[in-house]
Amino acid sequence: MRPLDEKEIRDSFINCTKGEATRIRLPAGFATGETPWDDLDFLGWTDPAAPLRALLVVPGADGPTGLVLRRPESTKTSALRSSMCQVCLTEHAASGVALFVAPLAGPSGRKGNTVGQYLCADLACSLYLRGKRKPRMRLVRREETLTLPERIDRSLRNLSAFTDRVSAG
Repeated sequence: MRPLDEKEIRDSFINCTKGEATRIRLPAGFATGETPWDDLDFLGWTDPAAPLRALLVVPGADGPTGLVLRRPESTKTSALRSSMCQVCLTEHAASGVALFVAPLAGPSGRKGNTVGQYLCADLACSLYLRGKRKPRMRLVRREETLTLPERIDRSLRNLSAFTDRVSAG
């Protein structure tokens, strides 16, 4: 992902007001230049000021698209169950994947309509794809025949389908 500046990030949000976008706290390390842009396919983080709010900024042909998401409150889950992220297809223990819900863009979203997507709970799909982060629980890992660029392309297509559902609101 190419590096983005604060204005580009704030201007990219499609499912919140401009005022809400200005109040979003940017990811830890952003101001100090510690964001690992070369290892990211999209920017995802939890707002430190609002732990139940998560944010995604996804690159696209027409520029980045930002989404405000509601993350679930943490609950106890069985360590024996596993779940799969619908974006990067990484398998985790059940607590490693969460259903994130996004208000639709426009009038439909203002009426309370939402769509959801199961994502890596830490929004680190890019790092899981590259092997720079491993799921906590050792699961039987299925080997893929796709190359890393093909897996990255697949995850961006999956994420773009989600952003398209939000923007079609």
